[in-house]
Amino acid sequence: MNNNKNKKAEVKKICPNCKSSSVIKWTKRKTQNRGLIQRYKCKECNKTFTIDDGFFRMRNHPNKITCAIDLFYKGVSTRKVQEHFQAFYPHNSSHKSIYKWVVKYSKMISKFTDKLKVKTGQEIQIDEMEYHRREEHKKKGVCKDWFIDSIDVHTRFMVASKYVKKREKTEIKEVLRKVKYKTEGYVTTITTDGLTAYENVVKKTWGYDNKKGRYTIIHNKVNASKGEGFNLFIERLHNSIRERTKTFRGFHGSLESAQAIMKGIEIYYNFIRKHQAIGRCPYELATDLELKENNKWLELIKMSKNQFFCFLDFK
Repeated sequence: MNNNKNKKAEVKKICPNCKSSSVIKWTKRKTQNRGLIQRYKCKECNKTFTIDDGFFRMRNHPNKITCAIDLFYKGVSTRKVQEHFQAFYPHNSSHKSIYKWVVKYSKMISKFTDKLKVKTGQEIQIDEMEYHRREEHKKKGVCKDWFIDSIDVHTRFMVASKYVKKREKTEIKEVLRKVKYKTEGYVTTITTDGLTAYENVVKKTWGYDNKKGRYTIIHNKVNASKGEGFNLFIERLHNSIRERTKTFRGFHGSLESAQAIMKGIEIYYNFIRKHQAIGRCPYELATDLELKENNKWLELIKMSKNQFFCFLDFK
């Protein structure tokens, strides 16, 4: 179904000025670092425009940008990515530009992936990770943040996550609602640790079944301090996340940029990195999405960008 939508988006072009579909190929615009870009002309209003494929007015080639994002999430710092590019790209980019690319495209892709319905197993595990802030934030009285995340035990798909200042009921409820939306009809059990904030939020999020006389979700609490074991699947996920974030000295930007970076980690885990236990990317088991290109970052950016959204080149 997603493939059919993409095919239609590629074939049908809409004029951004008059919304007409009477569009023809016109000329190609030569750019310094992105090559030739196809222009289109509307027969109705005679305006010319280019399709925004996610890289509109970017001064670097899409392959270079997505390469930088991939290297960053593989554990390479932005400064080392810049040093790497110096040897291969005459038109180099600063480490600040690379950081902006990571934030921008992680946000863009997450708007698309967050709407995907997920075919999960019956159990979802939810937990939190603690992150300390940098010194300038500690002076303001902000010492730590929390990353609340969830994983499907069957497909290993990271269902929903949120980088927040607190791990209280409001923040947990936001993640749980995303889990419910994306896994509607599949999940029967939510497994958490012994944090009291989960106590009522889990059951209230899924609601009460009056006909059956019970809550529609089973809340399985595993308290490690009482010798009840660990939630192995989400703990293993946390090990993978810390493998990348352990080199961070703390998030120095806003909460929004920190959330974008952690969303990028979610995208990398679900769609880019092959999971060793299942021998494939989690999205292949959990969704109907098909990624055929080797450069999955580029393919996800194009999918996430509405192909009908265009910009006028000139009047």
